[in-house]
Amino acid sequence: MSVQTPPTLQKLARQALVRNEAVAVSCVGELPTVLFPALFKEAFEGRHINLVKEMVADWPFPSLPVGALMKTPNLETLQAVLDGVDMRLTRKFHPRRTKLQVLDLRNVHHSFWNIWTGEEDSSCSAENLEEKPVVKVFPKYALRDQCVKVIVELCIWSCLDEAQAYFLKWAQQRKASLHFCCTKMKIWRLPVHAIREIMNVFDPQHITELELHAEQTLLDLEDFAAYFGQMRNLRKLFLEALQGMISSNRNETRDREANYMKNFISQFCKFNCLQHLCVHFLRDHMNQVLGCLMTPLETLSVTCYIISQNELNSFSCCKSLFQLKHLELRGVILHDVDIMSLRGFLEKVADTLETLDLQCCRMKDSQLYALLPALRNFSQLTTVKFYSNKFSMPILKDLLQHTANWSTVNVEQYPAPLECYDDSAQVSVERFAQLCRELMDTLRAIRQPYNISFATEICYTCGERCVYHNGPRLCCCWQ
Repeated sequence: MSVQTPPTLQKLARQALVRNEAVAVSCVGELPTVLFPALFKEAFEGRHINLVKEMVADWPFPSLPVGALMKTPNLETLQAVLDGVDMRLTRKFHPRRTKLQVLDLRNVHHSFWNIWTGEEDSSCSAENLEEKPVVKVFPKYALRDQCVKVIVELCIWSCLDEAQAYFLKWAQQRKASLHFCCTKMKIWRLPVHAIREIMNVFDPQHITELELHAEQTLLDLEDFAAYFGQMRNLRKLFLEALQGMISSNRNETRDREANYMKNFISQFCKFNCLQHLCVHFLRDHMNQVLGCLMTPLETLSVTCYIISQNELNSFSCCKSLFQLKHLELRGVILHDVDIMSLRGFLEKVADTLETLDLQCCRMKDSQLYALLPALRNFSQLTTVKFYSNKFSMPILKDLLQHTANWSTVNVEQYPAPLECYDDSAQVSVERFAQLCRELMDTLRAIRQPYNISFATEICYTCGERCVYHNGPRLCCCWQ
């Protein structure tokens, strides 16, 4: 017969306070510090709004990582937290122990709650517990004054949800008294005025990741360049202008475009931390961007792009790419360029490259053949993708025979050989299965593949591919 462990005195105290919220609110200022984290967590999860407000206003620690408790967005509890901050701002007298410096609204795991709610029977005093290194999680957010720093991550698709709209309106009205920081900002297809309003709230120096998918042309976002250049701690950048630049015959418009693009690209010289760059609009300007880079990149992604020979040549001249780990050129049309410059670049990154994505590049046998001497030297490669290129059976066999050194590869994706298609470009199911099986046998004679597949082009009827993995998996049209 099991014996149930009796609740601790702290737990009994919390339960009594939560049951009588009015009493709890009235005595928050007298509560021992050791009770605060666990009581706040119970009040927050139980949506005891008035208690949450009062505890935020009287929070005795430098950091309040409340975002870790927001498993799903809830406007009512968000309002309670922000109301608590307002109460703290409007009080003329702050209790001696009020230390709040950072309100962290990011929905990420945080060790604070494990530290303070995991071991309740510790013999440590409240004073000793206060010495736990909670604030060390935020060394770069130390304040020079008493202004509370509010940290968020934003992910907005087409329009603001209810909680985002409320927070941004609240933040706009308190910019003078609080310091707002967004570490990760992802925005899809918002109007220009909405993007401008959002960016005006936050200190750009604290943005470490930015994804901006804009429906507008870059000229519509002309005033974005100055804000963009202040993102000195940016590590990851993804930019996509869905309409690209304006095409105009007017000299005035063309001159404005050229000046804006020059100004925009010059901002890249200010990024001292950039490691991951994904750009989808800088046609005929990629070599200029690469020339501005100040730090070694780990990731370069350029997709759905008609690349010029000069741009491709610039890869081998850019020292910031020589330690590259991930190269994605998906949808970059390569069949009309001299591939030897890409081969030279791949040879330079053979010791560091882990991911190579050359899907949908419209490469032919001759281009793959030219790349083989570089491909066989990869020593760190883990992922390689060649779907949707036009390779024959002999060149695919030749490629696989050059991969003996790929001992670290765990994902391989190759196009089905051209011989799988009949004269009308339809897949011959029997030939597909037979030839892919032969290719699999070819590779197994060299090394043991982990996760390898061969796939046809996407079917125009059902939108799927026929894929050969451990056996053929046909698209819907053949099932």
